[in-house]
Amino acid sequence: MRKTTFSLAAATLLGSLAFGVGTVSAAPMSVNGLQTGQSEVTQVRMMRGDRMMMKKRMMRKKMMRRHMMKKRMMNRM
Repeated sequence: MRKTTFSLAAATLLGSLAFGVGTVSAAPMSVNGLQTGQSEVTQVRMMRGDRMMMKKRMMRKKMMRRHMMKKRMMNRM
């Protein structure tokens, strides 16, 4: 996985240099091809309740995954 990611990044870098593009950016492009000055994505702080909800959801997903794997192993025997 790491080798694939590295080779993909190297190929992208070499390709951009071959075509004469100086820097490659992931910023959104406007209609006329020029980059916008400000990003339209704003970052906000997460409230404590939202963070706890996400944490509980992740814990539940992990628990269900464990349960499913345990069920599979029991059925195989």
